[in-house]
Amino acid sequence: MQRRQFLLAAAAGLAVPGLVRAANVPGPVRIMVGFAPGGGTDVLARVIGQKLGMMWNTSVVVENKPGATGAIAAAYVAKQPPDGTTLLMAHVNSHAIAPALLDVKYDPRTDFTPISMVGVTPNMLTCRPEQKVRTVSDIVALCRKNPGKISFGSSGIGSAQHLALELFRMQAKIDVVHVPYKGSGPLVADLMGGQIDYAFDTMTAATPFVQQGKVIAIAQTRLKRAASHPNVPTLAESGFPGLDAASWYGLVGPKGMPPALAQRMNEDVNRVLAMPDVAERLKSFGAEDSGGSNQQFAAYITAESAKWAKVIKDAGVKAES
Repeated sequence: MQRRQFLLAAAAGLAVPGLVRAANVPGPVRIMVGFAPGGGTDVLARVIGQKLGMMWNTSVVVENKPGATGAIAAAYVAKQPPDGTTLLMAHVNSHAIAPALLDVKYDPRTDFTPISMVGVTPNMLTCRPEQKVRTVSDIVALCRKNPGKISFGSSGIGSAQHLALELFRMQAKIDVVHVPYKGSGPLVADLMGGQIDYAFDTMTAATPFVQQGKVIAIAQTRLKRAASHPNVPTLAESGFPGLDAASWYGLVGPKGMPPALAQRMNEDVNRVLAMPDVAERLKSFGAEDSGGSNQQFAAYITAESAKWAKVIKDAGVKAES
């Protein structure tokens, strides 16, 4: 009987909650990504965007606008009309790191409308299979015996992976060589080729190579182990308590979006994140702690902004000239 009443209401255009949300979301919608196609941010945006398009009955297109660790796309979205048709898959780089490192034209805390956290993923300390030294304590000992000679790659100056290295370096009190790359692809290639000794990479990018045995996972950088990598210890449990250097992703829109629209989008993103196939995909990336309210996401952005600004200052990190 309840199903029949639902169908009759839907046919009559009455207030069925899911249909009301879909009818009130404007379209078509663009989700801007500040990184190249195929990376973790891009993949997650496409997974979420496909489901939202079906839910909202409109086109949801992912557009890539790479550059400046995500800041170019963020600055673009900050200037768009706050009508919900242009969103950003925000990233720790664009919303917590770049504003402290670059001369960006936006404030991540005030120039956007937070919608929902999509996921938080650890970064991963990795090496090639031929590397004999592959525990955290042994790596620290190796670096202390060879100051300024052991190399660590990252996906770029000012990236979340670079700053994970800086946190590790400062806490371990070691002198190492940082080798920045333009993304995870060339980083992994040089790691496997022996051009660098170790790497801090995204779990999303490193996982396929770990599964294939081409790269060894030494440690992960959140306070808890990701469910998808239960046998990989955290740096926090490996002698560096409190070391937390995660990458995260979340949907935001321009500032000034109607609160009711932001709330409806938040509810729908949370519904998508709870879908079994989406949840499984996120888990495979190591992405956890998804969803929550707009307010929770806003508070997280503020806390991350303060945290990474301090790391950048303490480590003396400078942008590429």
